Amino acid sequence: MCGRFTDRYSWRELKELYDITTPYLESNFPPRTNIAPTQNSFVVRRDKQGGRELVEMKWGLVPSWSKDGKIPGLTINAKAESASVKPAFRAAYKARPCLVVADGFYEWQKRDANEKQPFFITRKDNKPFAFAGLWEAWRAKDAAAGSPLMLTFTIMTCEPNALCARVHNRMPVMLAPEHWPGWLGTPEKRDALMKPFPADDMTMWPVSKAVGSVKNTGAELVERVELSA
Repeated sequence: MCGRFTDRYSWRELKELYDITTPYLESNFPPRTNIAPTQNSFVVRRDKQGGRELVEMKWGLVPSWSKDGKIPGLTINAKAESASVKPAFRAAYKARPCLVVADGFYEWQKRDANEKQPFFITRKDNKPFAFAGLWEAWRAKDAAAGSPLMLTFTIMTCEPNALCARVHNRMPVMLAPEHWPGWLGTPEKRDALMKPFPADDMTMWPVSKAVGSVKNTGAELVERVELSA
């Protein structure tokens, strides 16, 4: 699964990297090192003209047919093997793909019955990637006309590569920039991209257990720590 991730890009970097035209202020983009479920984060999707726009959404997909608009605990991630048929995700998989902006993520390795060690995982060469995602829009049936939609997203997961398998039995679907057009294209193109990122192109290292608390957001969270014997 993917339960925490980082996004340390500036607005200028995002604008150039994703070729987006959405206007934002540079001050809206402080580095984030501990993004957690139910928090807002940025995704890139197709706009009405076929270009790319940056949109802030809540992490945890709420299907359009939800009665109460609450985020189920199981919708922060969608399995690559079943998203196209699962009721919560199938409509979004067909028509609402997105790229979840990220530059790394955390996973916890179970060391014994009482201890889990967090690791930070990213590309070895520091080149960009994005998570494959889906998005949805929800509005209560009794909401006033013109009331704002609640926009939410989920992150696709797949079987882990050899590196990630050392810490967990799932990993997020990571897409290199050359695969972004395909993910934002047709369902058939998306099907071909839902596979583990090459293990040889990734790296990971142990980090402080402080990342387990959403209250902690400092840059030190991604720094390597030494493991005790």
